[in-house]
Amino acid sequence: MKKALKIAVLGGGSFGTTLCNLIAEGGSHPTLWLRSQERADEINREHRNSYYLADFQLNPKVQATTDIEQAVSCAHIVFVAVPSHSCRSVSQQIANFLPPEAMVVSVTKGIETAEFKLMSQVLKEELSNNAIGVLSGPNLAIEIVQRQLTGTVIASESNQLIETVQAVLQSNYFRVYSSRDIFGVELGGALKNIYAIISGMAAAMKLGDNTKAMLMTRSLAEMSRFAVSMGANPLTFLGLAGVGDLIVTCSSSLSRNYQVGYAIGNGQTLQEATEQLGQVAEGVNTLKLVVNKANDNNIYMPLASGLFDIIFKEVSVACMVEQLMMGEQSQDVEFLIHQE
Repeated sequence: MKKALKIAVLGGGSFGTTLCNLIAEGGSHPTLWLRSQERADEINREHRNSYYLADFQLNPKVQATTDIEQAVSCAHIVFVAVPSHSCRSVSQQIANFLPPEAMVVSVTKGIETAEFKLMSQVLKEELSNNAIGVLSGPNLAIEIVQRQLTGTVIASESNQLIETVQAVLQSNYFRVYSSRDIFGVELGGALKNIYAIISGMAAAMKLGDNTKAMLMTRSLAEMSRFAVSMGANPLTFLGLAGVGDLIVTCSSSLSRNYQVGYAIGNGQTLQEATEQLGQVAEGVNTLKLVVNKANDNNIYMPLASGLFDIIFKEVSVACMVEQLMMGEQSQDVEFLIHQE
C-alpha cells in the first residue's frame, strides 16, 4: 500500500525534511515542497538539506520541488509542516489542486495569531472537503533521522486517515499511536513550547532537580487546564502528545524554545536570544496568544503569566519566583474522579 500512495510534505524545515525522509525509508517516493530552488536542487542532486540537517544523508527516494501544484496534484495524503503563520496561505494555495479524497495532516506546533485558531481549524476552513488530522509527540527531528526510537500520535475523526498515516510512518524505530482528541493532541504540541522556555531558564539558573520536577509537573497542569477549556480531554495529556512531548522539549538543549529560555536565564533579552538563535521560537508567539486568551477566559496559568511578565514587562526573575511561590495555594491534581 505504501508504494501505491502519492505523498507530499509541505515545508522543507528540519521536521518536514525528516518526515519526508521517514516516509521514503518506508518504501514510498514522497515529494517535499519548499520555497527555495537552491535547496530543492541540493536535495535532488546531493540528497542533503545542508541548511537544517547538514550532517545527514537523505534517502534517494525523497524528491524536492518548488512547484506546489506538482506536489499535491493527485496526492493521497499531504503533510503540512510549514510555520503556523504560513499555514493558511499555503492551504489556500493547494485548495485548487488538491483532490477531495486527499487526506491532510498538520504537523505544525503553533497557533494562528489573528483569531487564536489551531492548525486543524485553519485546515478545515480552507480545505473543507478533505479529511483532516494532526500529528504530534516527542519528535526531535535530529533524533528521528538518527533512527533513535520514539513514538508519535495521529489524531483525527477519520479512521481511514489514522490507519493510512500509521501504515505510512510506522517503522522499527518510529511507532504511531492513535487518538480521537484532535484539540488535545494539537494543544499539547503548541503549549509545551511555552514551558520549554521556562525550563531553559531554570537550567541556566542552575536550579535543582526538585525545582525542575515541580516546574514540569505544574506546567502539565496548566496545559491540561487550558486545553480542557477549549474542549480537549485532560487524559490526552498523560500520553505522548502531552507529558511525552513536554518532557523531551523541557529537557533537551536541541529544542529552540529551551535555547531561548536558557539565553534569557543567562541575562539576555528576548531580542538578543532571538538574534543568537537566528529565528523566533514558536513558543514566544504562543505565549502571547495563550496568556491573552487565559486572561479573557479567567483561566489560572501562573507559570505562563509569570513568563510573560519576565519577557514582555521586564519583571525580574527573582521577583516573579517569589510571587509564584507565595501565591494562592491550589489543588495538586485536577480532573480527578472522586468516589464517595
